[in-house]
Amino acid sequence: MGMTAQAAYWFLPAVIPIAIYISWNDMRSMRITNNSLIVLLAAYAVIGPFAFGLEMYLWQWLNFPVVLVICMALWALRAMGGGDAKMIAVMAPFFVIDDVILIMQLFAACLLGALAIHSLFRFTPLKNFAPDWQSWHAGRYFPKGFPLSMTLLFYLLAAAVYR
Repeated sequence: MGMTAQAAYWFLPAVIPIAIYISWNDMRSMRITNNSLIVLLAAYAVIGPFAFGLEMYLWQWLNFPVVLVICMALWALRAMGGGDAKMIAVMAPFFVIDDVILIMQLFAACLLGALAIHSLFRFTPLKNFAPDWQSWHAGRYFPKGFPLSMTLLFYLLAAAVYR
């Protein structure tokens, strides 16, 4: 694993509340706000040099524009939402390229888990806990801020626990 436990320990206290907020807000209003993404990117900007060391921190920044261009192209092709594209780009500096297989596996698991949990609530009386959430009535659209933020959290947790 390319991410060290030490780096994960640095990032986790900042990422946990931001990821929970993004998940909650996306399920509630079907929006990933720019302000929440700015806060997540600022967390990387401030904590990154301590977590990765200066050289790796600077190299990790390269992930942001590369992923942003790819995701914006996919957004232009209507393959993904704009908020999802921006969130993936903002999360990219946190991920170490050596871990790309693990990241994709985590995302697949988080996507399936989030879909199962969301569907359990959406199609049962459990949705009465949050009856005003727009994601209950979004038709075929699914709030991917939830699995995306969980992917980042589980990646950092995996590095903290297993590294």
